[in-house]
Amino acid sequence: MATLEPCLNCGACCASYRVSFYWAEADANGIADSMVEALTPVYSCLRGTNHSSPHCQALVGEVGKAVKCSMYEQRPSPCREVLAGDDKCQKARARHGLPALPTKTVTDSDKLAA
Repeated sequence: MATLEPCLNCGACCASYRVSFYWAEADANGIADSMVEALTPVYSCLRGTNHSSPHCQALVGEVGKAVKCSMYEQRPSPCREVLAGDDKCQKARARHGLPALPTKTVTDSDKLAA
């Protein structure tokens, strides 16, 4: 549970990256059509993330204060791959002026748990 706590008051990754994935993943995860934007015939992304200043529509709250994902259980694989304290997390936090977290060493069990 400790690895989730920083995410509940951060959300920087949700407002830093385009979340693109194979189109069928949306159906497989039960992601609402209103949350998905087509990129190509093969790839889609979460609505709000395909901009120069991305901000996922599923992110509720203020980055760096208190946030939550309104579709956490249905989130696609790119969202599951970012772990608190990993390189992508640290870059997103820096982009939003947030202090770095202790460095996360990703293990195989972390990847399986995501």
